[in-house]
Amino acid sequence: MHQDLQLFSELCDYLLAEEKNNPVAQPIATSEVYQKLNLSLDDDGIINQELISTLKSIIKHTPKTASKSFFNQLFGGRIGKATLGDLLAVMLNNSMYTYKVAGPQVGIEKEIIDNICKLSGYKKYSGGTLAAGGSMTNFMALLMARDYKFPEIRTEGISQKITLYTSEASHYSISKNAVLSGIGRNYVRQIKTNQKGEMSATHLDEVIQQDIADGRIPFFVNATAGTTVLGAFDDITALSKVCKNYNLWLHVDGAYCGSVIFSNKHKHLVNGLELTDSFSVNAHKMLGTPLGCSIIITQHISQLHHSFSNEADYLYQTDGDDFNLGKTSLQCGRRNDALKLWTLWKSVGTKGLEKIVDHQFELAKIARDYINFNPDYTLYSFEDSISVCFNYKDIPANLLCTGLYEDSELMVGFGKFNKKEFIRMVTINTVLEKEDIHNFFKTLETYASKSLLKNVVN
Repeated sequence: MHQDLQLFSELCDYLLAEEKNNPVAQPIATSEVYQKLNLSLDDDGIINQELISTLKSIIKHTPKTASKSFFNQLFGGRIGKATLGDLLAVMLNNSMYTYKVAGPQVGIEKEIIDNICKLSGYKKYSGGTLAAGGSMTNFMALLMARDYKFPEIRTEGISQKITLYTSEASHYSISKNAVLSGIGRNYVRQIKTNQKGEMSATHLDEVIQQDIADGRIPFFVNATAGTTVLGAFDDITALSKVCKNYNLWLHVDGAYCGSVIFSNKHKHLVNGLELTDSFSVNAHKMLGTPLGCSIIITQHISQLHHSFSNEADYLYQTDGDDFNLGKTSLQCGRRNDALKLWTLWKSVGTKGLEKIVDHQFELAKIARDYINFNPDYTLYSFEDSISVCFNYKDIPANLLCTGLYEDSELMVGFGKFNKKEFIRMVTINTVLEKEDIHNFFKTLETYASKSLLKNVVN
């Protein structure tokens, strides 16, 4: 084991050097990946230098999500104390379903849940759990809402036409989860949004009324704190009024930007959160923990137990349900995703997490200011968002982003809203500073000029 840890340290040094010297890995085409890399699993294993060489070649060509050239996804960067916690979780290798096998790690997870409930304005006896990702926490919210409205479904199955509601700009997992839960994609209502991508409470009310008139039974509304493309925040207070009127469960998908609860400056973006039934947030996004760290909380802690508890005498043999986390989890065996957030939170404090969140908004403002003062750019995003959406010199966004990736210049993606396609730069990467934002634009401009010149020559 000590030898493997030494090897791990050597590989980490190699990775850190690659991130610095080659921040955008040279991509390998899918048609060539098995030819260029030794990925085969054979009868006989490889050892020593051959294995090390293979691992280094894989590291070399793997996208560097913690480099200063990574703007592609809704996560990025690396924070030392959070990484330390994740590595410790791997070494400890506890499963989080019982206190007997997880011990104080259960206390760590419960402490995180309790504090997030407080920051969200939830009542004293609220609770929550961790799950495998934002799609899964949204799934859990949907199941709790379904069981809360129709408790007989757990034993009898779905026998009625029940409907759920989400914005047309929301995450794709809502429709996917309707399929997985047996509700059906045709019973998901896509609610209109304004030019910022914020869900319309007026249209929501109209669609609910129509469903009721048609004999369907509404039960669940999904709001979003940080839509995937534009990073918009739905008006929770306005949506809550509609939900209260029809007795509907209101969930807020805060996977992307729900961590604004840590910021005094930006917490207003989720005003009314205390009025909701459930809320999910991904610490591996705005807070910068390693993947994955997805949390769901609810003001109906008994519903968490009712929807996900199942007795198992061979498993739950000691301690009370409060410390046997498998009783409130979708999964049974579950890795310890809490420790990395705890080591980060413990080391920097709540004020330190606030600084991490505020810094991302500051970087987004720097990017928007650069675009606004440069006539070659067109800005499509707005204030209070860490998604910076723009186009440059009318060059198609997909061509520019793909070229930057294939030629190992930048990792940045493109998105679409209201039939307009644009580059979507996110400032969520925790290693970024002001100069990295300016370097991003200079790299893009230089590359675009070279590409245009090459096209003219050709």
